[in-house]
Amino acid sequence: MHPDRRDIWLRSYVSTYIERDVRQIRNIPDLGVFNQFLNLAAARHSQQFHPADLSRELGITQPTVKSWGGVLEASYVAHFLPPWFRSYGKRVVKTPKFYFYDAALVNLLTRQPDAGSALAGPMGGPLLEGWVVTEAVKAFMSLGRKPDLYFWRSHDGLEVDLLIVIDSKLQPVEIKLTATPGAGHGQPINRFLAVAGDEASKQGILVCRTETERALPNGHVAMPWQSFPDWLRKRLSKAVV
Repeated sequence: MHPDRRDIWLRSYVSTYIERDVRQIRNIPDLGVFNQFLNLAAARHSQQFHPADLSRELGITQPTVKSWGGVLEASYVAHFLPPWFRSYGKRVVKTPKFYFYDAALVNLLTRQPDAGSALAGPMGGPLLEGWVVTEAVKAFMSLGRKPDLYFWRSHDGLEVDLLIVIDSKLQPVEIKLTATPGAGHGQPINRFLAVAGDEASKQGILVCRTETERALPNGHVAMPWQSFPDWLRKRLSKAVV
């Protein structure tokens, strides 16, 4: 509502969150180090969450990093997206991806000068990916359902950003900042479909900055990012739970 006051509001929010909310959830003796943890975590928005890396940078133990990640999740500041494996046990123990719910907090903590710079810089892709993933989480929660969401990564690093379970099928969703989607953007989806077989929906979705929905090779569809929340809510509402 008041962009000129946004920075002050966000800084006050972070300060109140650390000094009050965090203390109510977990006894953290050094809130200064926790503040550093928040900044480093924001820089890893939309990346896999590796406690060992944060442990080395902060000079704290890995169990402490995991505990603090749990604080962010318990206070609805962040979401952990598990990887998809056929084996449920692997989904539990393998490294999840990490997302802040609020992109404005990410921009503040990573010191983005303005929205245009954030979108054009290295955080642009992660910010769009984070928005799509967290909108998917909200869509499930608004229906009173636990988010049934994953990501998939091949052994050679090819990745499908989001898998949504709809009617017991995995719906693959790729997320790209591009405004000109092409055949190459569907390659991770094609690879995943070859692995998942009958467990997956045959049509993949590419969420991007295209102005209108358009067809892609192999039956996939490129969708404007603005259309994604309504599309997903309608699909979930029709799905059989």
